[in-house]
Amino acid sequence: MRFTSTLVAVAALASFAGVAGAQTTNEPPTISGTPPTYVKVYTMYNFLPTAKDPEGRRLKFSIVNRPRWMAFSTSSGRMTGYPKSPGTWSNIQVRVTDGVHTVSLPAFTLVAGKTSTATANRAPTISGTPATTATVGTAYSFQPSATDADGNSLTFSISNRPSWATFSTSTGRLSGTPTAAGTFSNIVITVSDGRATTSLPAFSITVSNVANRAPVISGTPATTATVGTAYSFQPSAADADGNSLGFSISNRPSWATFSTSTGRLSGTPTASGTFSNIVITVSDGRATASLPAFSITVSNVANRAPVISGSPATSVNAGSAYSFRPTASDADGNTLTFSIANRPSWASFDTSTGRLSGTPTAAQAGSYANIVISVSDGRATVSLPAFSINVVGASSSNGAVLSWTAPTANTDGSTLTNLAGYRILYGTNASSLTQTIQVANPSVTNYTIDNLAPGTYYFAVRAYTNAGTESANSNVQSKTIR
Repeated sequence: MRFTSTLVAVAALASFAGVAGAQTTNEPPTISGTPPTYVKVYTMYNFLPTAKDPEGRRLKFSIVNRPRWMAFSTSSGRMTGYPKSPGTWSNIQVRVTDGVHTVSLPAFTLVAGKTSTATANRAPTISGTPATTATVGTAYSFQPSATDADGNSLTFSISNRPSWATFSTSTGRLSGTPTAAGTFSNIVITVSDGRATTSLPAFSITVSNVANRAPVISGTPATTATVGTAYSFQPSAADADGNSLGFSISNRPSWATFSTSTGRLSGTPTASGTFSNIVITVSDGRATASLPAFSITVSNVANRAPVISGSPATSVNAGSAYSFRPTASDADGNTLTFSIANRPSWASFDTSTGRLSGTPTAAQAGSYANIVISVSDGRATVSLPAFSINVVGASSSNGAVLSWTAPTANTDGSTLTNLAGYRILYGTNASSLTQTIQVANPSVTNYTIDNLAPGTYYFAVRAYTNAGTESANSNVQSKTIR
């Protein structure tokens, strides 16, 4: 008997050790089913959810906000009963537990009415894209948009709310300030009109200790290539957080290869054509940045840039016509298009011929600088050297020609960037300049005043800006008209 007892004790210890070694993490049970949301008075209501446990544990059911007329089975989750009067019972929720984890069906509203069927109710809608990242110590906030076609009052609910956040059942707003890093998963925000519910897709919020900074990418890829000639482009990219970077590409040309580790696009085209909307993107695993979309036009031979020549006149009298047309050609016979930078306001420009022409008025006298005429064959662009046109104002024996230097700085020494024009003040008394002429062109720096009566006249100029700020008078100059 003593020997047998010893064998039993040894067997029991071996069995205990074996169970401890096989212990695994418990998995939560599952529950499903859609309970009816309408029942006719004095008619049986019956609903049985489906539930199971991965480990085969015994399940126990519970219910929140059970109607008083309803019976509920804690072993099966079955809901039965006969409502005796019309009414509405809101936020009913069936739950199941395996003793460790508890899961629930979505909360629902049950309506009892006098008819066999309820009036057709339209479910509410909910939308919005919550941020899926947050930073410790930085406020997080998301509020969905929700509407109901029937005009019913809406109530919001949430599943798996993060412990650091609060939730408004009247607005659906989820907000708070995370205190520690981590990932909060399977968050579901739901809206109900009292009879039907709709939910946003489940989402997660990953909280990190510092805000992630997106990577940067730069570079200008060549947009032309030649059949049989190697093409290569590699962007520059960096990440302020020092994260590892990976590259991707959209609309990669079929003749090219792409490196996901360097972003290098390379290859030798085998046929002419245009490969459009190519986008190279870099990612640090949480944020992305992309170069602007570009195209590569492959031709059978290298393109030769057009040529342009001509010497434009650099002065014209006010009231006289001005005209200049450059000479341009293209060795490949491509169609040419002209463009201009800093076109004088009094002149027109022809993009098909490059002609610049117009007749300035006396009020438009002044110097028009840094004019550049360019020509393009669609792939290459060349330009004439920049030039200026000086419009000379007419003068007479009874007139005064004024000129001044445009200001470049404000009184505090900062650069003047919003000059709008000038006001010329003049009169027959140096201390009382009662006449004013406005020159609403900041590039005009001379002006002719004609038809002055005999006498001595005094002149000064003020500059003004787009914001209405005006300078003090310049030094006063005089002229005697005889």
